[in-house]
Amino acid sequence: MEMRLIVLQNYRPTEEIISLLEDFRCMVNDCIRLGLRESLTSMKSLCMKAYHQLSVYDVPTCYRLTAISRATGLLRNYRRELKKRGRSARVPYVTKLSLTDCYGFRVIHRLVRVPIRKGEYTFIVLNDHTLRSILSHTPRSLTLTPNGLSICLSKEIAEIEPVGAIGIDRNLDNVTTADSAGNILRHDLARATEAKAPCRETKSHFKRNDVRVRRLVYGKYGRIQRNRVSWLLHNISASIVRRAKEKRFGVVMENIRGIRKLYRKGNGQGNTNRAKLNSWSFYELQRQVEYKARWEGIPVAYVAARGTSVNCSICGSRTYPNGRRTLHCSKCGISIDRDVNAARNILAKGRRGVRFTPDGPPEVRMEAMKGNETTTPILRADGGKVT
Repeated sequence: MEMRLIVLQNYRPTEEIISLLEDFRCMVNDCIRLGLRESLTSMKSLCMKAYHQLSVYDVPTCYRLTAISRATGLLRNYRRELKKRGRSARVPYVTKLSLTDCYGFRVIHRLVRVPIRKGEYTFIVLNDHTLRSILSHTPRSLTLTPNGLSICLSKEIAEIEPVGAIGIDRNLDNVTTADSAGNILRHDLARATEAKAPCRETKSHFKRNDVRVRRLVYGKYGRIQRNRVSWLLHNISASIVRRAKEKRFGVVMENIRGIRKLYRKGNGQGNTNRAKLNSWSFYELQRQVEYKARWEGIPVAYVAARGTSVNCSICGSRTYPNGRRTLHCSKCGISIDRDVNAARNILAKGRRGVRFTPDGPPEVRMEAMKGNETTTPILRADGGKVT
């Protein structure tokens, strides 16, 4: 199985690169206009019409195919939205500078060689992180923006046969894991919640009625928030995948859907609580764990979220709140942390998904044998309970 990974780094563009990015943007927009005018629906038909017309741009011919490919994707998305929304679909138009190259670039030692014109090249220095990442891998494509460079790598992955699994319960302020060996680990996410609060507070006090200024201000604080939170999520996801690789465990997560519908305006929550929960980065953590696990050959399975928080992980009976984030089971007579209970239930539900033989504690084995499987989606998650 072939897996692909994107490595990012910052760089300082030269005037030649900026000019090349602008030419590529114009090429994509020309292809879009041509496709809309002549109702072209496939890359082959668009390539037959647009390839020679793009010769007016003084750029290497390798950029013509990638520009046509990007335009085809934008036109396909536009037609899909047109079917859903009718005339309200926005006509695609590329405004941001970017460039994609699959054919002309080369990685030479510590440099990336980017063709500018026929026989002319510019070079970008790679940092240590990018060099370590591309070592012994095959670069597939290069994407340039005015301040960033990304290289898509490919690697042949041999999926491991797991001997157990790790169940991951995602919450607003923590991530709790339970594995087949009976270990429980809790990763703190309170710093991520705290990092989002100042950005949200600053944006809420912005009163100027100017869309352009608002877009700049919101974009600035949005980048600040993403940079702070992504670093924390990266460390947590890397730690989980590293442990799964060492123990030869699969990864099991909840398939959370429709969670945002719970926190719409008018649902009864306060503005502060609703804003905090709507900024919950549950999917970003899922995305990072999934691609890092698959890159290491670790299988990833998803289970329905129904019952993971309220059902007892020992006997399967319904539990009831017994204090702050603690549940009590009247049948078993135990009190258990709701995050630990949910992580164990997710682990037990994922038995079939990752095909492992549960060798964990008795409570995990009992729930796994019970086979509490369901495909009914639930609009509920532990992130709704703020600690």
